[in-house]
Amino acid sequence: MMLEGTRLTIWVAISSLIISVCLGMFGAACKLSDSFPLQKSAQLYTTIIRGVPDLVMMLLLFYGGQILINDITQMFNEDLYLDIDPYIAGVSTIGFIYGAYMTETFRGAILAVEKGQLEAGHAYGMTKFQVFFRILVPQMIRHAIPGFGNLWLVLLKATALLSIIGLDDMVRKAKVAGGSTRMPFTFFLVVAVNYLIITSISVYLLKMLENRYTLGVRKS
Repeated sequence: MMLEGTRLTIWVAISSLIISVCLGMFGAACKLSDSFPLQKSAQLYTTIIRGVPDLVMMLLLFYGGQILINDITQMFNEDLYLDIDPYIAGVSTIGFIYGAYMTETFRGAILAVEKGQLEAGHAYGMTKFQVFFRILVPQMIRHAIPGFGNLWLVLLKATALLSIIGLDDMVRKAKVAGGSTRMPFTFFLVVAVNYLIITSISVYLLKMLENRYTLGVRKS
């Protein structure tokens, strides 16, 4: 049971990370764009998400999203009621929440790249597409890795909150097993060790990634 819950927790974390990265890139692009509505929309998004606790926002999005979807479906069919799958709801919620934090991480990383290098790329005849993928993205990744790594670790631990919405992850498995055997400490200790193992492996891989993207860069 604990292995199944651990596997589900990892998949939730990875799926949520993909969503948060996509939202973060889009949010950073909106904040750095010349469009005033896009800038204000992205700013409102990050302000609300970063100002409300994750647990409260998770409950609001889960229950509020379910009510909204059912209100829309009942406009077309009054007898239809949809019960959102906890996995889909959990992944979407965590991805949406941490997309706001990724937005600021990517925005700072993009601003850290010297404008002179981008201008030099245009001067050499590169297109905007080439400048973006050959100059901006590689250096942006180097600046974003430390913040990205921290957010990944926080996101991974935040998956433990999804047990309150019915997701059968390893926290919920431990709660059920601990209640039935009257050994809650034992099973929650297993959960703590599992999270520690996953985060330790993540730190090692992130360090390798950081070393890969800092090759040839002088360190102070």
